[in-house]
Amino acid sequence: MTEIDSSTPAVVLKFDPNPMHHGGLGVIRSLGRRGVPVYGVHEDRMSPAATSRYLVGRWYWRADPDDVERVHTELLRLAERIGRPAVLLPTDDAGAIFLAEHGEGLRHAFRFSAPPATPPRQLAGKHSLYQLCQENGVPCPQAGSPRSLDEATEFATRTGFPVIAKLDTPWRPHGTRLRSTAILHERAELVELYDTCARHGIGVLLQEFVPGDDWFFHGYCDEDSVCRPAFTGVKDRSYPAHAGLTSLGRSVPNELLRTQAVELLSRLGYRGIVDLDFRLDSRDGTYKLLDFNPRLGAQFRLFRDTAGLDVALAAYLDLTGGVIAERAQVAGRRFLAENYDPIAARGYRLGPRSWAASLRGVDELAWFARDDPRPFGLMCLRMGWRAATRGFSAGGRESGSGEPRYRPGRAALAPGPARQEQ
Repeated sequence: MTEIDSSTPAVVLKFDPNPMHHGGLGVIRSLGRRGVPVYGVHEDRMSPAATSRYLVGRWYWRADPDDVERVHTELLRLAERIGRPAVLLPTDDAGAIFLAEHGEGLRHAFRFSAPPATPPRQLAGKHSLYQLCQENGVPCPQAGSPRSLDEATEFATRTGFPVIAKLDTPWRPHGTRLRSTAILHERAELVELYDTCARHGIGVLLQEFVPGDDWFFHGYCDEDSVCRPAFTGVKDRSYPAHAGLTSLGRSVPNELLRTQAVELLSRLGYRGIVDLDFRLDSRDGTYKLLDFNPRLGAQFRLFRDTAGLDVALAAYLDLTGGVIAERAQVAGRRFLAENYDPIAARGYRLGPRSWAASLRGVDELAWFARDDPRPFGLMCLRMGWRAATRGFSAGGRESGSGEPRYRPGRAALAPGPARQEQ
């Protein structure tokens, strides 16, 4: 087990208003179990992650990253309450982009990675990433950004259905029910999606469907863009099926993919936590880059090295002056997002028995933990409420704020430190 000086507090920063994001909860648990005082930014009291026993403090606030001055003011208010510099870890694209573009005014109060040489906005944007791949010879699917329905139809005719449609800037609120990624199987679906995007001024990237297996890469790059640790894994199922977040995944060392990813990150001058999605193209045997997420992946707890280090712990260790040793990843670990995988299984045409059998040997759950059960319970309540009220809400993401409120976390209220290493 890697020794960590846990005296420096950490703040888990989240701008995405989706309360079912389990990546932030993973960071809270990874750091909290090592005795790090962890503070979280949450939408409201009904955010499942806000109930974790490992939180010292909770900052309830629906932040708008476009309001730069307000975000600076409120984060500095939180820093003043903490009373000493804290490590700041963004869990979504909007947070990574904000810190890269507007973070200098926060550096006296927080420790976070220096901006990458290639801006996170360029990496997270779907069209700009495609251009970057073309310029640097990075294998990727054929893609195009249609300026008319005729251009969209022409692209689909040339590549054939199904076609992948991605919102160009998925971190921005758009006021629709559109998913950031969708698989379009016929022209009628393409027409409907393009019309919705055109009416709401949403940029869309069309991408050819690449047959093959889904892989992902998670890593942490230091100030010199040295990537350590670096992990590879297989996405067995996703939600939505074949075009979404990992609902069931495996840790599988892949030296070829690891080398390809590490070389790309070095070439781009990348710094910080990263999550890359690849597909092994069954037509030519190449790993094609599908998405570049300049922040941690929600399933990052799947991975750890032989000393127990994951990417969140690696970032904390580096940003507090520690040394990250080169160690092998633990192979064979399995991760399950228990709220999404039962739904995803239907897209893979699995019956109840086949689905249950596929879960044998799961090591890490997104929500349930014996030492921290409350987030799982509240997640179940929220999922049940979502299912019961589906069709009655306006849909889309809300932006905006309201006055931030601070509340002590359960770790601050407990008589002793809530610490349990796993």
